[in-house]
Amino acid sequence: MNRIERALISLTDKSGIEYFVAELAATGIEILSTGGTAKKLRETGIDVIDVSEYTGFPEMLDGRVKTLHPKIHGGILNQRDNREHQKQCNAYGLKPIDLVAVNLYAFEKTVADPQCSLMDAIEDIDIGGPTLLRASAKNFNDITVIVDPVDYSQVLKEIKEQGNTTLKTRFRLAKKVFALTSSYDTAISAWLDNVIYDTDDYFSGE
Repeated sequence: MNRIERALISLTDKSGIEYFVAELAATGIEILSTGGTAKKLRETGIDVIDVSEYTGFPEMLDGRVKTLHPKIHGGILNQRDNREHQKQCNAYGLKPIDLVAVNLYAFEKTVADPQCSLMDAIEDIDIGGPTLLRASAKNFNDITVIVDPVDYSQVLKEIKEQGNTTLKTRFRLAKKVFALTSSYDTAISAWLDNVIYDTDDYFSGE
């Protein structure tokens, strides 16, 4: 079993993050992060590498593009026991990302506001988050993916004991991911089904 070397942390719900990430860092795990999460971690004295620094590309398009990069997704999706995958990773300088902790934009909270417009709702549809989660869950054989702070303690316990989580735990966490992304997309679809418009001006903002 390989030890966890690198973690990507990008959270909307930051409850318990300081202790969790500090404990990860204390085991020698390198921490990658984005935006407000990176800022909060630095404020608590944790060394963090910004994803933009790691990939060599800035966050762009008003934050719509942050983690959508081969250095991120190649690091997550490569199969550690696949020689061809490892050959390609070495050729392109893709380092493994072994743990991913991500929360999604709070779409349902946004649309619960009676003043929420269609454009407000659209901007709160998370793209990078579900992509990170689905990639990580797909590769659960190698990746620990966390969507719920309640799982921090078990993950830390296993990492401290053996340097990584068990396959049983990784599979359990992967199932939580697909349950979350399914309910998230269902909420978006259900809300959009109730949107009624008469002209293209509704979308152009005119």
